Amino acid sequence: MMDIEQFRKAGYEAIDRICDFYYRLEQKNVVADVEPGYLQNLLPAQAPEDGEDFKIIADEYQRLIVPGLTLWQHPSFFAYFPTACTFEGMLADLYASSACNPGFNWICSPACTELEVVVCDWAAKLLGLDKAFWNESKTGGGVIQTTASDSVLVATVAARSRYIRANPDADLSKLVIYVSSQTHSAGAKAALILGLTNRILDVTLDDNLALRGSTLRAALEEDMAAGKHPFILIATVGTTSTGAIDKLPEIFEVANDFPSLWVHIDAAWAGLSLVCPENRELCYLDRINKSATSFCTNFHKWGLTNFDCSVLWVRNRIDLTEALDITPTFLRSKHGDAGTVIDYRNWHLGLGRRFRSLKLWFVLRSYGVRGFQSYIRKGINLNRKFASLVRSSSEIALVTQPSLALSVFHVNAPMDAQDSISAQNSLTTAVYESLSARKDIQLTQTSVQGLTCIRFAVGAARTEERHIEKAFAIILEETKSAIRVFKMKGAP
Repeated sequence: MMDIEQFRKAGYEAIDRICDFYYRLEQKNVVADVEPGYLQNLLPAQAPEDGEDFKIIADEYQRLIVPGLTLWQHPSFFAYFPTACTFEGMLADLYASSACNPGFNWICSPACTELEVVVCDWAAKLLGLDKAFWNESKTGGGVIQTTASDSVLVATVAARSRYIRANPDADLSKLVIYVSSQTHSAGAKAALILGLTNRILDVTLDDNLALRGSTLRAALEEDMAAGKHPFILIATVGTTSTGAIDKLPEIFEVANDFPSLWVHIDAAWAGLSLVCPENRELCYLDRINKSATSFCTNFHKWGLTNFDCSVLWVRNRIDLTEALDITPTFLRSKHGDAGTVIDYRNWHLGLGRRFRSLKLWFVLRSYGVRGFQSYIRKGINLNRKFASLVRSSSEIALVTQPSLALSVFHVNAPMDAQDSISAQNSLTTAVYESLSARKDIQLTQTSVQGLTCIRFAVGAARTEERHIEKAFAIILEETKSAIRVFKMKGAP
């Protein structure tokens, strides 16, 4: 058990080791070189009876834990989505942990609530969100959730509650959530948790996998005619799979005819592109500002803020509090009763909450608007570089148009292949398996309209053009090898 001076010494050593880790980051493998169960075999079966010296614990972290980490900050990490990890965020997490309060109401620690109120407005202004979504408006506002999945779930709970209040006789078993086939699985999970129907709407490559208004209208009319109750649509700006952006102008035109429909915009990774004015038309910011019921984006993805930090904004905060406000006597306070403060426990599912706003505040102040814009533009430009290299190749091809910092590609079938789709899928799978076996790079796969594809997501703060060129060279090397094997086997 540490005293203050022991903590001081261990803290200095921890910072030194973290700095050394980042100095050597590029020389390390991206992917952890361990097998399932490796750690269980290296650790005792139970906690020690007596406390151990912290130096031993810290050394074992270096020896046992660090080798099992996949390095999302590595400049050759191109899997999943960008994930932020800045030194400002690390220090903020340290300070927040030292305060260590659950933050469930204002009086718990006024700074926790008040800073969140402020930084959610700073973030809204950074993205260009309308005043209706600012806490300053006193009607709408922002709240920090854990992830976009939680933001989707909270929005769905609030939408259900709003619908039931307006339609008290509605059969709850007939409420319907609408998503597209490209929507993040958070939509399906929300339906699973709440015991609701999740209707998946088709999209096509001709529309770059964006949900169209006509598709939505047909589904809504069909379900209403069958006695069902449409109550929420989860539309997406930048789907995880391909970066698709739903046709929001068409969607909101349809939603105008269905006023009970809550339209939530999930912009988990792509939402941060809105910090750059040149991306706002592409992402339909004007329509979001005019018509969206709620909007979320993850600052822990492309927003330079350490996990977790998903910000959810709502046009009407009463939709949250009407659905989620449970205030037993022991949680009441004079400020809460008077309505002069926000009690954020009524804006999300849990009671306690971490002091997440501190890290967002540190990062926003340290980088500033221009720093955010520079970082986003760099990621987009690096992806453009990768896309241009793909277009210069005869072996691989883009499946969809590049979306901000994400490209999706597959392997071209040889000219003499009898079944080109089958050959493309077989070759792309082989290339992906070869890439996955490597430790010096990481990508992820997806499926698009029956095509097996590989995703290339840019966004690590330390990625430079040379890393893009190296990644492309590795992909091309593995592709050519797969094509040679394919031809030797005489595959059809």
